Amino acid sequence: MTIVQQQQRRRALLPHAAVLAAVGAGTAVVAGVDPNEPGHYPACPFLFLTGWYCPGCGATRLVHALAHGRVETAFGLNPLLFLLLPVFGYLFVRWTALTARGRPMRSRLFARPVVFGFIGLLIVYWIVRNLPFAQPLAP
Repeated sequence: MTIVQQQQRRRALLPHAAVLAAVGAGTAVVAGVDPNEPGHYPACPFLFLTGWYCPGCGATRLVHALAHGRVETAFGLNPLLFLLLPVFGYLFVRWTALTARGRPMRSRLFARPVVFGFIGLLIVYWIVRNLPFAQPLAP
């Protein structure tokens, strides 16, 4: 591999480094500033306007709990997001590895049926976590 090709590959990995830095910085901020205390973070706009939980409600407190090693608490705040974190991690690692080899990102997880199934799951989760019998899904 020539020096030019190596430089191109390094440049191709800059977005990955930016994503990793942003996630790391965001996690550090949320770990240091407790979202359980009022006044530190803005309220969820959807919750504020409707009084209903969105699929992401509890995510900031989930990150705070995970950063402090409270796994059970994190799961209780947003079970769906908690279960999806390894999938997001896998996709990031795969994206990085493929880019480092000069290949485009492809995954069966991006297939149309999987994407539509995921969107359907989000909608069902969004509705169910707001029903009275599903209090364990509420943050």
